[in-house]
Amino acid sequence: MANKFPDNFLWGGAIAANQAEGAYNEDGRGLVQTDVTTGGTKNSPRYTTYIDKDGKPGKVASMGHAGVIPEGATFAVLEDHYYPNHKAVDFYHRYKEDIKLFAEMGYSVFRLSISWARIFPNGNDETPNQAGLDFYRSVFEECRKYNIEPLVSIWHFDTPLNLEQNYGGWSNRKLIDYYEKFARTIFNEYKGLVKYWLTFNEINNTVMFLDMLSVIAGHEATDEEYQVAYQQLHHQFVASARAVQAAKEIDPNYQLGCMICGITNYPATCDPADILATEHAWERNLFYCGDVQVKGKYPTYAKRLWKERNVTLDIQEGDLEDLAKGTVDMYTFSYYMSALVTTHKVDDKVGGNFSMGARNEYLTYSEWGWAEDPTGLQYFLEKIYDRYQVPLMVVENGLGAQDVVGEDGVVHDDYRINYHRNHVNAMAKAIDNGVDLIAYTTWGCIDIVSAGTGEMRKRYGFIYVDMDDEGKGTLERTPKDSFHWYKKVIASNGADVD
Repeated sequence: MANKFPDNFLWGGAIAANQAEGAYNEDGRGLVQTDVTTGGTKNSPRYTTYIDKDGKPGKVASMGHAGVIPEGATFAVLEDHYYPNHKAVDFYHRYKEDIKLFAEMGYSVFRLSISWARIFPNGNDETPNQAGLDFYRSVFEECRKYNIEPLVSIWHFDTPLNLEQNYGGWSNRKLIDYYEKFARTIFNEYKGLVKYWLTFNEINNTVMFLDMLSVIAGHEATDEEYQVAYQQLHHQFVASARAVQAAKEIDPNYQLGCMICGITNYPATCDPADILATEHAWERNLFYCGDVQVKGKYPTYAKRLWKERNVTLDIQEGDLEDLAKGTVDMYTFSYYMSALVTTHKVDDKVGGNFSMGARNEYLTYSEWGWAEDPTGLQYFLEKIYDRYQVPLMVVENGLGAQDVVGEDGVVHDDYRINYHRNHVNAMAKAIDNGVDLIAYTTWGCIDIVSAGTGEMRKRYGFIYVDMDDEGKGTLERTPKDSFHWYKKVIASNGADVD
């Protein structure tokens, strides 16, 4: 039987400003941390570059957008280093061409982010940068020309560098007010052009990445690092809640969502210790953020999580009231892979590029170590919908792979088609089982710079961009085989996936 999706289901794709736009220093835009982050590979990290207090250049391994530089150092763009996000794929100058291609695929939704530093270059400016406001207005108007609904992330790992350097980033409570001002500015500016907003992209990464430090940086996270992470999260929760309240005040029709990095966790064995460890992994890495943003309060197990890491949150008067008043309308998430959780020693591990832990013998893995698990998507959808009972969106899902341009000038990416076919089928099963899923935006619609590795060779798009890992290429856009397959899927509302 053919898949059946709701008649008003939204089909599309997703990008992020810092990975696609380029033009990092044009038209008044300020810097963000990806602008001082080099390229890497699947086997070597990206680096955040700086000038130390003695004036010497240096670099520190980065999680793609979160390098911590030494005390007294200053973030800096250094000569003789390649920063792939500076040019990215030049969406800033080619957005009309790209949106036209998205329309050709049949998109009804396009997920993108607004660069905070394009609107407020320093993050705390008195007035917004008009050139930045004009750029996104033009982008949204171009979308509307083709009846494409913008789905806009307010923050996608791109806090203005001034706020990172001089305020300590989200550790500083002042960022709540700066973020709220940014959100109110764009809510007012794009009223009537944008309906769907996401407050923070993959907000749960703040804590979840600490579990990966042993892979990325070679050491286990300390209680002090968890204290910082949980406090940063609290500030982001309050900022998100205030943004939701502001949005409803400005336009009651606005729909706001959280955005969670969704990884399905399975116990590696039937040992009760593994079962409990898996449940705790769900709570720590997934439910903690979802519960606060959807239910409007810290869950009962939060005290256990804080106690385990000797965390004491600074919760100020009015914060809990804001969380209760600023709950989101929908739950959105990325989904790329699943993971195994075990308390036992494991010899066969996967590791690198944001993945780690025991290998699942029932699954296949991508070149970058990510488990391909469409059943895990169905499981995640059903588990999350049962918990929250609000509309869901899958706003990132895709396969990073090294594409080869054929002699005919086209990428024949059957592997990507198979990946998405299996995940579309999984979504259809979840919908049939009662899940209220309203949108699917693949990552990404077009090749962009990889967040994890800074590579171009790790391609996700249905549109090939002629650009290599050293920034060389024509930037010419060419539809892949997957482009035409997805066009057919959209035209049939998910029924024809062959």
